[in-house]
Amino acid sequence: MAAGRNSCPKDVDAGAARGIDTCVVVKPSIQRSHHLSAQQHERLDRATACLDGPVGVVDLQAFDANTDDLVRRAAGTPIRVASKSVRCRALIDRVLAREGYEGILAFTLAEALWLAETHYDIVIGYPTADRAGLAALANDEEKLARITLMVDSAEGLALVKAEIGTPAAPVRVAIDLDAALVIAHRIWFGARRSPVRTPEDAVALARIVAEDPAFQLVGLMAYEGQVAGAVDRPLGGNPPAAVIRRMKRAAIAEIAERRGKIVAAVRSLADLEFVNGGGTGSIESTRADLSVTEIAAGSGLYGPTLFDRYDAFTPHPAAYFGLSVVRRPAAGIVTVAGGGWIASGPPGHDRVPTPTYPFGLEYVGTEGAGEVQTPLRGHAAAQLAIGDKVWFRHAKAGEVCERLDVLQLIEGDSIITVAPTYRGEGQTFL
Repeated sequence: MAAGRNSCPKDVDAGAARGIDTCVVVKPSIQRSHHLSAQQHERLDRATACLDGPVGVVDLQAFDANTDDLVRRAAGTPIRVASKSVRCRALIDRVLAREGYEGILAFTLAEALWLAETHYDIVIGYPTADRAGLAALANDEEKLARITLMVDSAEGLALVKAEIGTPAAPVRVAIDLDAALVIAHRIWFGARRSPVRTPEDAVALARIVAEDPAFQLVGLMAYEGQVAGAVDRPLGGNPPAAVIRRMKRAAIAEIAERRGKIVAAVRSLADLEFVNGGGTGSIESTRADLSVTEIAAGSGLYGPTLFDRYDAFTPHPAAYFGLSVVRRPAAGIVTVAGGGWIASGPPGHDRVPTPTYPFGLEYVGTEGAGEVQTPLRGHAAAQLAIGDKVWFRHAKAGEVCERLDVLQLIEGDSIITVAPTYRGEGQTFL
């Protein structure tokens, strides 16, 4: 590991080594692999030998394989890219240039306004209370044509109405449906999202939208997180895999029936352009719902560790971050700088970054992943020198980009370009 760690690859220019410019090299032909391998990590080491941690990389051969696999799984249903799971415009552009992808599912209005400078067809996946953003949108006819707001209540719609006044063109609106499976009126299997659950709920809100000339009702969305976001084999085996399978089957059947009825009811009031559903973890079941016209997906592009425990698909691990070894406090232990990049969601071991290379490293139980330093123990510590990198995978996809200004885009063992993240472009939306 230590050999050559201070020498920069000859085909990477000095600007790219600093992570600020773009370099172009010959793209090697590399056989794709579905599995973590020493060869992949060694390529990352060679490509970033001149860069100190923290360094973020995306292995483009794995990223492109994931891009193609999502399309294969969607089997003809268009995929809308969930930008929160990517947070890098260069990579969003790379995906949208491929057949099978149409449009962006953004996560805030501020992000949508920014992306709309260059991208068309942006749906915001969540309601907004961004008053300044709404006022800016209302006065921009071009962005009004590109951006669709999400609403889930008359109260939320009233806030939008108060800020847009008389817009330059009708504001495009979609209604967010709650997709959770509710058992016995008290047990929720899925995210608590929208209050709109029934055809009657949806029609009541759709009627308010349709009767106001300031709005144009163009779509519906129902994210079945209880299927897309529920791993088949959770850490610790709780709940058991058999229970998860039964719950998923019940959830898939329930949302397909309910969503179909809601879509039919709302179509009687408005000519809907799209019905959005799903996520990386539910593509097959979502595409089978004939009421759905497009699928949202994004996490499967990076292949974070939360997606290692699904049965129906296996993404290629594509996104990594490397941290530099700065201490050797004892035999069998090395310490890297930083590392406490814990993912959102319910606290647990599955939200912690996973050290993946060199193989055989694990956290010290009394410290875990630390804010400024992270000790790691294991037999591999002996082969690491001060200044070497340890490679990690994040538990979730786009959140790692909130920690990094740039991503090194790797093909073979070379950096082919350096792409700024949202943060690197000065954008921190959430």
